[in-house]
Amino acid sequence: MATARLNGITLSYEVHGGSGELVVMVMGTGSPGRVWRMYQVPALVAAGYRVATFDNRGIPPTDECADGMTMDDLVADTAALIGHLGGPARVVGTSLGARVVQELALARPDLVTHAVAMAAHARLDRTQLLMRDGKRALHDEKIVLPPAYYAAAHAVQSLSPATLRDPDTARDWLEVFALSGSAITPGIRAQLDVTEEGDRRHAYRAITVPTLVIGFADDATLPVHLSREVAEAIPGARYAEIPDAGHLGYLERPDEVNRVLLDFLAG
Repeated sequence: MATARLNGITLSYEVHGGSGELVVMVMGTGSPGRVWRMYQVPALVAAGYRVATFDNRGIPPTDECADGMTMDDLVADTAALIGHLGGPARVVGTSLGARVVQELALARPDLVTHAVAMAAHARLDRTQLLMRDGKRALHDEKIVLPPAYYAAAHAVQSLSPATLRDPDTARDWLEVFALSGSAITPGIRAQLDVTEEGDRRHAYRAITVPTLVIGFADDATLPVHLSREVAEAIPGARYAEIPDAGHLGYLERPDEVNRVLLDFLAG
């Protein structure tokens, strides 16, 4: 893993593959860039792309920036990495990372040849805002949930019922979630302050970059109507919905996600 001083912080990144066209992947709240390595990076490298994954500010070894960050900071970090790696690039993001991709496509279309937004949103409903506030409160009030309860609640929030119906698959996911625990680091706490309550649908009408929006049909964290709104707002955007997939659909249904992703990026 490499580091570079970009946009005023030390940013940790990794490049996979050879000398093909660049794809930069942006992860969501609380997750490191290495999550993409499980399914999406191998598929993209096999298709001939050079793929960069990185840890957003808030996720060590990138600077945690626990004193605060903004969406503009995250967008500028991604832009700086693309420049550092010799962009422009195809840019792929999920959840918070999707919001970064959308804002980057709007602010710096010169750096983005294709934009892919998974679990996209231009605004949050009241339920999502309350969930965000609840996660903030867990950290601020120093509450750590029992691992078993956290695992079950996180599974219901993040995975499709179709995934949880299989007892062996459900057991594996629950073990992973229990081990990860509910503790929120200072950097992740700072990430939780990034999402604004405003509605960006009108602004996204000015995006000119070819865009694919991917919704996950059983997403309880960012329901698909929010992704559809983004696709409807961006002129000419394509929309694909992955069935039997929750918020972590790129891990639950990687073959379907990769098929849609590669088809769009090749266009």
